Amino acid sequence: MTLTTIRTAAAGSLAAAGLLLALAGCSTPATNQPSSSAPASSASASASASTSAGPCAGVKVIVDSGALKQAAADTSTCVSVDGPTVASKVLEQAKIKTEGTTQYPDAVCRVNGVPATDFDIKHKDGTYREECKGMPAAFAYWSLWVKPGSGDWAYAQEGLATLKVSPGESLELLFTVDDQPAAPAA
Repeated sequence: MTLTTIRTAAAGSLAAAGLLLALAGCSTPATNQPSSSAPASSASASASASTSAGPCAGVKVIVDSGALKQAAADTSTCVSVDGPTVASKVLEQAKIKTEGTTQYPDAVCRVNGVPATDFDIKHKDGTYREECKGMPAAFAYWSLWVKPGSGDWAYAQEGLATLKVSPGESLELLFTVDDQPAAPAA
């Protein structure tokens, strides 16, 4: 395989992964993806989010505007939870607002208003403005990541409405343009 073939295959895989994340809220997770580390049981979450430094006893929530470099959207906070909790509830408690699209309300199109309707997203083929009508562009989208207490980041296997996270885990929304960044930093 040539380097160009490998890069093209990797780009196609990442674009497909973005599409899968957006559709995950409307469907069951794909069976060919690795299983999620999130437990299947449910528990209530406490109503507070903490921004204190140090280890997080709950779920660490990170929003990273990544390639957009819009620091106003970036945040990192700790949300107290008693047990496995649906990711959408954790984000709600962290006061992080996600918006879907007209056609796919469960797809993540904007996080805390980013990207704004009048923001030009620069990508390798020019500029793009996210209108949130249909599926977000395969080259510019919010991706969802989970990390166990001791382990590596993994692309989420479910959408915000069904993914459950537990105390000690981390949850990140990362904006990717042209496959950069390809994964959370740390």
